Amino acid sequence: MNTLNNPARERLIFALDVGEGLEDALSWVDRLGDHVGLFKVGKESFVRYGTEIVRQIHARGRKVFLDLKFHDIPNTVARAAEASFALGVAMFNVHALGGMRMMVETVNEVRRLTEREGNPRLIVLAVTVLTSLNDSDLKMMGFNRGTRETALNLARLAQDAGVSGVVASADDAAAIRKACGSEFLIVTPGIRGTREVAGDDQKRILAPCEAIKCGADFLVVGRPIRQAADPAGEADEIAGEIGRGLSLRD
Repeated sequence: MNTLNNPARERLIFALDVGEGLEDALSWVDRLGDHVGLFKVGKESFVRYGTEIVRQIHARGRKVFLDLKFHDIPNTVARAAEASFALGVAMFNVHALGGMRMMVETVNEVRRLTEREGNPRLIVLAVTVLTSLNDSDLKMMGFNRGTRETALNLARLAQDAGVSGVVASADDAAAIRKACGSEFLIVTPGIRGTREVAGDDQKRILAPCEAIKCGADFLVVGRPIRQAADPAGEADEIAGEIGRGLSLRD
């Protein structure tokens, strides 16, 4: 997936942790399928609906970002990568705190499967520091460095392990882009526009245009679209902001 040639809409990922049932969740896929590039299936949706939600999204001709943040011993995560590959998702993630060996074995497993099956390359991402955490939170957990330096160190580790890119706050995107180069993917959650979001638990957030300008390649957006009076229109507006952000890059 070469993001350099993707239109702005393809860089928008909708967080599909929503719905009172599978059909309700899939109604959002039908509603937004022509307005976003991927649908993020996270822990909430996956625990509720299992692999069926992924299959149903694919049946509608849409792409999936499987956001389960695998973090376990290397062999276990490599087997989870194998299962993700079999599901046919476009991208999935592990947690960089799982360490170098875990990430290397995951990347090697995906590479082996890709070479054997001849399928398009599956994007493997590594989560750095959650956007719900700030410097005080990391200090409380025993980290000696703040969010930006910790995220940058984890991004470098992920790149050395052969991972395609990271999930990181827009606050950290510019530093990661400078350190890791133009081909390293940055997927950014915690995106907020000018409207207030009810029940917001994100601490390190940025507007869409600014996040892209800072170096993000994909934006993950959930509540700002779900809570909008016109969700499809809001998605189109965010895609427009993505386009403006791309035009402002060096």
